[in-house]
Amino acid sequence: MANLNDLPETPQNPYANVGGPQDPAAQSDKEQNRDACMWAMFAHLAGFGGIVIPAIGSIIGPLVVWLLKKDQFPFVNEQGKEALNFQITMMIYFTVAFLLSFLCIGFLLMPVVGIIDIVMIIIATIKANEGTHFRYPAGLIFRFIK
Repeated sequence: MANLNDLPETPQNPYANVGGPQDPAAQSDKEQNRDACMWAMFAHLAGFGGIVIPAIGSIIGPLVVWLLKKDQFPFVNEQGKEALNFQITMMIYFTVAFLLSFLCIGFLLMPVVGIIDIVMIIIATIKANEGTHFRYPAGLIFRFIK
């Protein structure tokens, strides 16, 4: 009996290349250095530092990782700036939501900002670990550090 991966891809067998070799051109955009991927992942994960040190911990974590490894790995330089810009933006959004809580609107916005922060950190962490050059959505982030 033939393996589904060995059969040609047809409408009846859309799983022909699942798990098999991929197009080499698609792989060229990914970071191949596992240490760079690990440190880029840490840069995004460090955004959870706001849990340990409220308010500024989410900015200090990515800043420390970026400053330590930006010269050693270009991928970490890129992803560290992304993580840092995102956390600064989230801090601004949370501050505005907090100020709007005096108008009773912020009580709805603060949890939304928190959920967006958590979800985006998780997505960015996974992508960085895979070696993908992740960019936060342009409409969501202010790019202070270029």
